[in-house]
Formats: sequence, C-alpha cells, structure tokens
Amino acid sequence: MKNIVVLLFVFCSCSKVLDYKPTGVLNPSDLQSPDAVEGLVTAAYSAIGNGDMIGPIYSKWAYGSVRSDDAYKGGGGTGDLDEVDKMEHYNLVTATMDGIGFLPRTWKNLFKSISRANVALRAVNALPDASYPQKKTRLAELKFLRAHSYFTMKILYKNIPLFDETATAEDILKVSNTMSNDASWNKIGDDFKYAVDNLPDSQPERGRANKLAAEAYLARLRLYQAYEQDDKHKVAGINLNRMQEVVDLTQAVIGSGKYSLSPDIADNFLASTENGPESIFAIQFSINDGTTTGRLDFEDGLNYPHGAPQYGCCGFHAPSQNLVNAFTTDVNGLPNFDTYNNTIADLNTATVDVRLDHTVGIDGHPYKYDPTKPFSNSWVRDPGVYGNFHAMRSELLATDPSYLKLGPFMGSAKNVDVLRYDDVLLMQAEAYIELGQQDLARPLINEIRTRAAASTGRLKKLDGTFPSHYLVGVYPAAGWTQAYARKALQWERRLEFATEGWRFFDLVRWGIAEQTLNEYIAVEKNRRTFLSTAKFTAGRDEYFPIPQSEITFTNGLYNQNPGY
Repeated sequence: MKNIVVLLFVFCSCSKVLDYKPTGVLNPSDLQSPDAVEGLVTAAYSAIGNGDMIGPIYSKWAYGSVRSDDAYKGGGGTGDLDEVDKMEHYNLVTATMDGIGFLPRTWKNLFKSISRANVALRAVNALPDASYPQKKTRLAELKFLRAHSYFTMKILYKNIPLFDETATAEDILKVSNTMSNDASWNKIGDDFKYAVDNLPDSQPERGRANKLAAEAYLARLRLYQAYEQDDKHKVAGINLNRMQEVVDLTQAVIGSGKYSLSPDIADNFLASTENGPESIFAIQFSINDGTTTGRLDFEDGLNYPHGAPQYGCCGFHAPSQNLVNAFTTDVNGLPNFDTYNNTIADLNTATVDVRLDHTVGIDGHPYKYDPTKPFSNSWVRDPGVYGNFHAMRSELLATDPSYLKLGPFMGSAKNVDVLRYDDVLLMQAEAYIELGQQDLARPLINEIRTRAAASTGRLKKLDGTFPSHYLVGVYPAAGWTQAYARKALQWERRLEFATEGWRFFDLVRWGIAEQTLNEYIAVEKNRRTFLSTAKFTAGRDEYFPIPQSEITFTNGLYNQNPGY
C-alpha cells in the first residue's frame, strides 16, 4: 500500500503552488463570451472537490478525526502512511515533513481552488452586466467558493496569506501570512457576507450555493472567530457579539423552512438519499457521466475494509475505543459523561446511542445497512495495532451504483456535505449556551437526539433483531445549567459528526484540545501501545506548520507557526 501511494506521488508530483504552471493557458480573447465564463465558474466549483488521497481538501479523516480522540490511523501498521501516524502523535509533526506530501500537497491543492475562483472572478468582472444577467449571482458564488477554501486553510494552518482576484502574480509573492487572527477571519468573512447579500434564496441547479448556505457558512466562521485566540492559540475570551451573530445567521436558515433533519441520520451517508432536506451545501460527485471514471470522491478511498473480499484495500481510519465508549448511555439514555471511558465497553450488554451503528463497523453488525454482509473482524488489516473497529460513514457498499473500484483504490459518487442542517442547529445551540441562554439550546440538542433515537430503520440484522441495545433519551430541564449544557453540546457534536473530521477542530475552537487529547492518550496508550510516545503540546499542536517548502520558495516571506 505504502509503495503504491509513493509511486502515485512521484507520478503526480509538481512544483510548489505559487510556481504551478498550468498545462493549458487561456487567452483573454477566449473569455469574452458568457458561455466561456460560465465554464470557468463551473471549474471553480469543480476545484473544491479536486483534492486527492494524499492531499485532501474536503475529507477530514486524517486531519480532524485521526488527530482527535475519535480514531486511529489504521492501515498496515504505523509505517503505512507514516505522515498520518506522526499527526496522531502530534509531537512528531515537523515543517519539513514532506514525505509523500500530505501537508504541502493539501496547501497546494487548496490554493489551486482559490486560484480557480480568482481567475473566474476576473473573467466575470470583465463582462458587461447587460450581456451577462447572472453576473451578480456568479460573483457571489465565486466569493463563497473562495471563502470556503480559505476557511479550510485557516483551521488547518491558521496563519495564511490572503489575496483576492485583483492581485497579480507579482503581488501574490509579496503577500505574507502575518495578518492578525481576527483580521484574517474578517477578510474571509467579507466574502461570505458578499454572498449573503447577493445570492438568491434558492438556485435552479443543485450544487450551487444560495443565500442560506452563505448565512450558514458565515455563522460557522463567526462561531470559530468568537473564541478569541492569542498568538499561542490559547482561547483568551469569548466574543458575545460574534455569538449573537451566530444566533441571527442560523435563525435565518432555520426560519426559512427550506431545510430540516432527515427522518433517519442514515440518509446523510447514502448516495441514494443525497441532496435531501438536510443538505445545505454539498460537493457534487458523479459516475457514468460520459467520462472515463466519472467525477468521484477518492479522498476517502483509502478507508474501505482491507480484508473484505469486495474491497481489498486499504483499512485506514479505525475508530478509537474511546469513541466507541462515548456512545454508551446511562439508564436514562443520556451520555456517561464522567465514567464512559473507565473500562472497555461490553457492547453485548451496554445500552448505546443508535449512532454507534451508523458510524462504526463492529463484528457481526450489518455493514453499511446490509444485513447480508455483517462486518467481520477478519476484514481488519492490522488488529494487533489498531483494534477491530472500522469507520464507515463515508464508505459505500461495493454493490452501490455510485461505487467504483479503480485498481487497488476505491472511489464513490456520493456527495460530500459541507454544510448540513444538524450542524446549523448545533451551532445555534452552542451560541445560545455561551450567551447564557442555555434554556433555548436544550430543545435544539433534543431535536438532534430525538432524530437519532428514531434512526433504527436500516439497522436490523437478518433475523430482525437489532445488533445493539439502543437507548437515547432527551435532556430534562432539571439541572440544565450553563456548564452542564456546554458539556452536553460538546458531547452531542462528537456523536453527531463522529469520524466526519470535525472533532479536532471543535476541541481547538473550545480551547480544550490539550487537556482532552492528553487525557485521551494517557488511557488509550495502554490499549494501543503505538501511542506510547504521543503528546499534545499547547501553543503548537493546534495547527499544522506552514510547509517549509513554501517558506523557502517565498524567500522567508511567510512566518512559521509557533513551536515549529
């Protein structure tokens, strides 16, 4: 597996992002028609899905799930994709950790997507309004796409260079990454605000951003910005004005009535139910579209069960024992906040949150809702190192028409949701809690839990029984203090988005990454000895280093992040 990936990297490698030479060049005369410019807008949409397995830009399995307490790297031992192994040790990450290229390749791929948005923005701006009636809408869509890519860069690297479509190639080489944290959030936020002000409430084509998607994304940005970090990444305070913005923006989405929770959370993880009522903005993928292999998600292609005969590779992304324990519930169907990780949960007797079987492949439990194909421990690639659990939210059955096996790797045409309605509800709940209005947050969290409890329709085994003992309760009013509500919200986000890659970024936003992850390591290293030397260092490990190759290329223009 490792040799194959290295070979792919050698075959695909190219120079640093700011030195990237396109294989085809358009002359200005090629971009004087609305049809040609529409093609550039489509290309900018395409770019946000143009990452790859070793330079991901939308799948956060390595950067947000494995780096958290949710999952281990998996695969064929610690040396297989050893860059990701270093990420889950934290202290092994370096600025020169190029290897097969995860960190510098992601940096480059994100800037390619930003470049496509900027090229399209210049072309749209050059057309007169009269000949291009979609001009205002397309400008807003492109700024939304650019802000999306910058947001991703920001949560990965924090101190990033920001430039827009007016910057020339010479200008770009003068843009450093020293803008203050708050100012850079505001600069990205300005693009989302433009999108809010200029996009329609709905679009005639699926996949295009609309006003409500822009409001939801701006709410996400303001939520991150509200936790004000100092230059060592410590949360020094919470900006309540920003929290109120989150409430207002999310309420615009909720109050529109255009989105709702799907009846079954499984609908978020199946190609057959994509673009449903819960999906606010998604990267659109396709298959059997007239191209050779279709437009597929390959970023998650390493994460299929290795030993399963219908797959054969590659066994990455193994849920942690800590995460599995976190799904256990007490006699009231509520989380075991303080005792969940004291022992290894006995899944034959424990009551659990339903979302466990939507998230984790467990021996004898239906795999991806197919009772004829129960998950087997024999499918696990290296159980001696990583245990027997396997992630499955982003994977599809091999019989699914949206699945494709290409050589040893797997891809799928299932959309990747960037924004969902469940996230909007929990963003609003979080803001209410920090504003001291926790009573308004409780029904929002309970709405999520009620949907989870009802999401059992696809989980039965062949004999008609459920594989686990499900018990999910709602939070009562008694004892619902701000501190308890905060704990409940943080727990709910973990379960609702488990293995989807948001966990690490949530911990950093809340300012509890060091405490949570070192406590996790202290217990988990006794269960998984490969973590024996892992350590999270506050003031450093909240963000990745700026790739040294980019600092060298810009002659030291970029400042390195603290601690590297």
